[in-house]
Order: sequence, then C-alpha cells, then structure tokens
Amino acid sequence: MSDLYNATLIARIEITPRLAIFRVRVDDRVFDFTPGQYTVLGLTGEAPKLPEAGGSDALAADPKKLIKRAYSISSGSRERDFLEFYVSLVTSGELTPRLFALPEGGRLFVGGKPKGLFTLAGVPAEKAVLLVATGTGLAPYVSMLRTHLLDAPDRRLAVLHGASYSWDLGYRGELESLSRIRPHCRYLPIVSRPADDPDWGGRTGRLTTWLARADLAEACGFPIDPGQAHVFLCGNPGMVEEAARLLEARGYAQGARANAGPLHLEKYW
Repeated sequence: MSDLYNATLIARIEITPRLAIFRVRVDDRVFDFTPGQYTVLGLTGEAPKLPEAGGSDALAADPKKLIKRAYSISSGSRERDFLEFYVSLVTSGELTPRLFALPEGGRLFVGGKPKGLFTLAGVPAEKAVLLVATGTGLAPYVSMLRTHLLDAPDRRLAVLHGASYSWDLGYRGELESLSRIRPHCRYLPIVSRPADDPDWGGRTGRLTTWLARADLAEACGFPIDPGQAHVFLCGNPGMVEEAARLLEARGYAQGARANAGPLHLEKYW
C-alpha cells in the first residue's frame, strides 16, 4: 500500500456497472469547500484495474507514481464525515478502472485544496438558477442543492439533467424527493435514447433541444432571462458549447472573475 494515500473508500454506491457514487473519508478532517468546487483523487499505477480495462502501459516504468484526476465534490459543504464523488467509468482511462476496482476499505489519495469558481457565490439571492448537466456533470449541483436549500430555501432552482437512459440518472430519487418537498425546486430529467428504454415515460430528446423550447420557463417555474435567472452548464463539452450558443443568442454572457455574468460554464470529458 502506498504511503501517498491519505483517505479510505467507505462506500461505493453503484448506479450502473459504469456509474457510481464514491464516499471517501480523509484521514484528517474534511476540508472546507464551496459547493461547486472540485478536488483530486488518485491511485498509484500498481493499483489493480478492472479486468475489462484498456489503457496504456506508460505507467509501468514508475508504478508507484500517483495517477490523479479532478472530480467535483457532490457532498454538501456541511457534511463532515466524508467527501462524495459521482464518477463514470472510462475503461480506456488510467484512473477510473483502478477506482472502480478499489474495494470498500481500500486506500486512495485525496487532494487537500479544493479549487474552482463554478459556484453560486456570485449569484444574487433574488435571482433564479437553472442548473443544466449531462451525465456526471450533475455532481457540483448536488452539492449546491444539499447546501443552499438549507441556506436559501426560497431561491427558485431548476435542474435539467440529460442522460442516455433512465438508469443513468444518478441521484434521481433524491432530486425527485427534493422537488416534492421544496416547491421552488424543479427536477427535469431527460432521456435521449427512449427507444431502448421503453419503461421511461418522462421527457425525451436532446438536452439542448429542451433548452431551446419556449415552454422551458413554465417547466422551470421562472423565465429563462439573463435579467432574472443565472444558468450553469456542466458536462459534455459539446453540450456545453451548443447550450452556451443558444443562451448567448438570448442575451446571456459570461462575466469576468470579479463580476460574474449570468452564464457559468464547466466542461467535463
């Protein structure tokens, strides 16, 4: 076991064989972070991989070197027992085939300093917020919701989450419950491949198609207008770029670091 490790995997909640929620307890106390920020997870090259994993042999020369990747934190900022991460398996990658092979109780590395400006910190309390994500791009929003629904229960929020199939909609149960008990919070899941998911009876199609629809404001419970609502985009870079173009045509713009505009972007891939 590497002496570089400083944390323990205490739970892996499988959504599908290729999608899971990881709960990690750091040896020291959980560091402070702002919902929407990210940190780094790591395992050494000598850590076992899933049998079906591909990847290269580039690490063979230095198997004790840490393989590190950045992941948004999905746990709320008041959670002091563990950090939570929503992770998709990339079989051709170097880290996730090892991470998915790590048993509960296994050791790993967690970075000690959270980073990122993809947060609600610059959003005025009176503004509504639309959180748009594909796949595991949902993670920072889960942290935001778990924290800010306690701080600002009356803020109008909507989550537009796209996935290929209904079984890929991680956190679905939690978000459905939130939308029932918090009238100002709407959850709008979308499945893009309904032909292969016949039991799905909800919204279907491409996420960006829904973002362009005239009735989206009614579904969200507030106008999609740069003067009234901030929009966050996180996930597949293609989705983020296309959605940003749609929103920019409606008057949305990103701001400078010190003066955040109503459009906020974070690309995952």
